[in-house]
Amino acid sequence: MATTHRTRRLELADQTLREWEAVVLESGPEGIVLDRSAFYPGGGGQPADLGVLLWQGVQTHIAGVRKGEDLCLVPAEGDPIPPAGTPVRAAVEDDRRTSLMRTHSGLHVLCGVVFRDYGCLVTGGNMEPGVARMDFNLPEVPPGFKEAVEEACNAEITADRRIDVRTLPRAEAFEIPDIIRTATNLVPEDVEEVRIVDIVGLDTQADGGTHVASTRQIGRLRVAKVENKGRGFRRVRIRIED
Repeated sequence: MATTHRTRRLELADQTLREWEAVVLESGPEGIVLDRSAFYPGGGGQPADLGVLLWQGVQTHIAGVRKGEDLCLVPAEGDPIPPAGTPVRAAVEDDRRTSLMRTHSGLHVLCGVVFRDYGCLVTGGNMEPGVARMDFNLPEVPPGFKEAVEEACNAEITADRRIDVRTLPRAEAFEIPDIIRTATNLVPEDVEEVRIVDIVGLDTQADGGTHVASTRQIGRLRVAKVENKGRGFRRVRIRIED
């Protein structure tokens, strides 16, 4: 599997896409390479999608995605593997993806609120469907921080702010003020085009993940816990609720 970037990434342009037709370019012990895929491969704290391929009356469950020279779909152990040239109908597990989109957008709301109200940058983060954590370089926790952040986040969610996604040339993207909300710039130097996620009026930053179309679609955000991780870092754990 030596050719690079053979798979067209459908989820980057259409985050609502859940089913599509594709053709197997290559398959084997390393995984399955499609010509077109909406499986998010994971990154930026967001885990990879799960799903299924339907072909010739059988199905292959996709248990993960591996990034490398190609985007390889990892079949569930014991499932049949479609040979190269096989037309397939692919589907992403909808409930999981939708929950991850709501969670990821909720983290961006959290990031925007903490940056706006406390001037803090992100030092780390991770998520699973409906639950997530984000770390900030916050030396001291002000009184009422947990309650204030939760209230401010839910006010932004209720405001139903539009969430736009666009891609800009690297130089143009880095002209946007505060486009990097992490303490370390995680955009590789060889990336020529930068994907921008903009919660209009609140948070604009470089990001490669999947998101809902507006903040109201997130649901309610609950700040479950604020932890002291030492050296001036604070971990904020959130839950996304209906």
